[in-house]
Amino acid sequence: MAHPSGTGMMLKSLLMISFLGWAACQESQTMTKEEKSVIRHQIVEMFDHAYGSYMKYAYPADELMPLSCRGRVRGQEPNRGDIDDSLGKFSLTLIDTLDTLVVLNKLDEFEDAVRKAVQDVRLDNDVVVSVFETNIRVLGGLLGGHVMADLLRQRGERMQWYRDELLHMAKELGHRLLPAFNTTSGLPYPKVNLRYGVLNPLSRTGTESDTCTACAGTMILEFAALSRLSGNSVFEEHARKALDVLWERRQRGSDLVGTVINIHNGEWVRRDSGVGAGIDSYYEYLMKAYILLGDNVFLDRFNIHYSAIMKYISQPPLLLNVHMHNPTVSVRSWMDSLLAFFPGLQVLRGDLKPAIETHEMLYQVTKQHKFLPEAFTTEFRVHWGQHLLRPEFAESTYYLYKATGDPYYLRVGQSIVEKLNAYARVPCGFAAVQDVRTGTHEDRMDSFFLAEMFKYLYLLFSEKSQLPIDIDDYIFTTEAHLLPVSLSTTQPACQGNTTEAFPVPQEEDLFTHSCPSAETLFPNNPSFAKTIRDSYKYLTGVGRAFHPIPIREIELPLHDNGMEPMEFLKSMGISLTPLREVTGGVGGNYREHKGVYRVKLVAEVSQTPEEEVVMPHAVQLISPPFLGRTVLTAGPAKFGMDLTKQEHGVKGSIVKASPYTACGPIDNAAELKGRIALALRGDCMFAAKARWLQGAGAIGVIFIDHREGSNSEDTPLFQMVGDGDSTEDITLPLVFLFSREGAVLTAALEEHHNVDVLMLPKERQLGQDKSEKSISMNIKLRLAEEGELEDGVARGPTLEFVLENDEVLLKEVEELEPVETRRLQQHQRLCGEATESGGTESEDSSQTRNSNAGSDANP
Repeated sequence: MAHPSGTGMMLKSLLMISFLGWAACQESQTMTKEEKSVIRHQIVEMFDHAYGSYMKYAYPADELMPLSCRGRVRGQEPNRGDIDDSLGKFSLTLIDTLDTLVVLNKLDEFEDAVRKAVQDVRLDNDVVVSVFETNIRVLGGLLGGHVMADLLRQRGERMQWYRDELLHMAKELGHRLLPAFNTTSGLPYPKVNLRYGVLNPLSRTGTESDTCTACAGTMILEFAALSRLSGNSVFEEHARKALDVLWERRQRGSDLVGTVINIHNGEWVRRDSGVGAGIDSYYEYLMKAYILLGDNVFLDRFNIHYSAIMKYISQPPLLLNVHMHNPTVSVRSWMDSLLAFFPGLQVLRGDLKPAIETHEMLYQVTKQHKFLPEAFTTEFRVHWGQHLLRPEFAESTYYLYKATGDPYYLRVGQSIVEKLNAYARVPCGFAAVQDVRTGTHEDRMDSFFLAEMFKYLYLLFSEKSQLPIDIDDYIFTTEAHLLPVSLSTTQPACQGNTTEAFPVPQEEDLFTHSCPSAETLFPNNPSFAKTIRDSYKYLTGVGRAFHPIPIREIELPLHDNGMEPMEFLKSMGISLTPLREVTGGVGGNYREHKGVYRVKLVAEVSQTPEEEVVMPHAVQLISPPFLGRTVLTAGPAKFGMDLTKQEHGVKGSIVKASPYTACGPIDNAAELKGRIALALRGDCMFAAKARWLQGAGAIGVIFIDHREGSNSEDTPLFQMVGDGDSTEDITLPLVFLFSREGAVLTAALEEHHNVDVLMLPKERQLGQDKSEKSISMNIKLRLAEEGELEDGVARGPTLEFVLENDEVLLKEVEELEPVETRRLQQHQRLCGEATESGGTESEDSSQTRNSNAGSDANP
């Protein structure tokens, strides 16, 4: 009491310490065992809802349609293009979920599911399927299910009836996939008919010439495991051969690979290189093949590729696509959501810092958009708004938590769980999000949602003692199926299955040939990950407090004969204000040198638009009986003919392309010649379709979305982009219709057979009322310093333009000559009649801001 000020200071200090302790606790994101248990049980309930809905409403169909509450059977639903190549009438979701049931300790349900798979599933269906998807989902699911069933059988408590039936099914499926490898290069065809193979006349496939790098390079784990478990080396041999070809075809200067390759001659078709869609799991399988098989050649190749990735593609926290032959050049300004797996792979490599950086960037994007959009720009705006309930972000979150033990990643996982429940859950399961900007749903629940998402989330919140298996004894495939790492020792390599080694790269680091450990990565430093994350905490602007940027003075050399530097800076979003305007004319001499002006840079933080502005286009039906009354909203393309520069648009009759996806030679080229082609989205890039149709003689292309129910009212328009290579050779006009608008067009064609349409910007459609078109006016201005006039120019009136409330008022500063005064008064009367109520306010305002003009100045 003798020193009240000292007591007050002590109390303040205690309060501050308490506050800082609370803040530190909040920042550490700690989570109690009770909280983890609640979330774990919530994940199990969510899985029960999803899996139970599939079994109730969809089984034995391949997938659940959660909005329709029925199964998706191929051939009974509208064709979605290449998406449907995952469906083979083999109860895809059931097989893909088998080992998830064991991880979630649902052993009764697992045994029942294995019985159903053995009794009901057939693998000899006359269906064309994706080799890649069938391998990772079905073959991987059968192998993972077999490994779990065999483990439970050996324990002697369950599955005593099991006699390796799933392994026999896996061998049958493996043999049905082998015909895809019948190519001159050894790279597999992208598709195969389960009954007839590839080259059989009944196969309805085998005409493809290209495949993606990941499609050819993501076979080794499943095929090698099948060979080791069955004793038949043929599967591993073919998978190794495909990897050898991809390695040989890498760009030797950059050590990068492209995205699409010709399966016959090994030439690159698309040379853009990244770690996302088209390449992703090729890199993943090189690392994991080493872990599973113990073959150093795979690790050596991975390390060389990884060095190239970190040199050219990784620009923390971004992962950009570059040209494989010129890797210093970025080929696109957006990233796809599949690259979210890469931080998890970096954890396996032991490279924690870039993994934490990229993961934090992805987390910030999810905070902004609720989910990871299918693609987003380098400014973190939506590029493609879909979210298919992909698990890659959850996968990397799990790996980072395992590596760091940082409870921050538990909170990230909790946010995933909460958003799935809040924005994707529907009465019959979980539905994909058609567009993260609108929250609309799509009638699909892909099998990987059950195979991967729930597995990673459950493991994230579980202790090892709470799992029915030792999870560290297994490696995850790209579909999160479990293969035992003991395969390399308990099941020796089949004779002849070794790939020739090559000199190890000179530059090696601590983890080139060893597994990472937390003690080595950050000894006695539990805040290691936090210090890295903090640099990216407000990367997308979400949650950042606004702090005004102080005004700074700069000098700019603005030459007398031009304003190019000013315009250049304005194009960069920098506003320049003359110093005398900022200071109100107070200050020293602002014209110290001729041609040099002192300005103040005023930087403003403005809300970035969520997506780039897209000019709506239209497809207008102009032939009878439509006569222009039916107008369909369409999206434009960033390549091909610019319809905004065509005064009258492009007119023609429409014809459906055959094949409808237009991803190969056009069968009805004679019918298409001189007409506008209709083509279905999917199977290949827009640019590839356009080239095939242009070669067939079409004069335009209307692409129609393959996603059932999509429409321009619920989904924002987007601009179609090229394939990463030059698209200057494409000269056709191209537009895109969503599914609902496309159905109107195809129905009109089926009913009337001969339909003429007009492709043009929507604002120019025929019959549109032009009465509201704005009237433009050219005003010639000459800027001069006060008191300066060019030689030979007589002194005349000086006018000031005051813009307020969308009005333009003229203010007389000098005495005008009589004729000029009469003209100005006539103009003012016209303006005054149009702006009666606003004139007084503008007048007062202008007088206040320009008091030096004199009180007798009349507007």
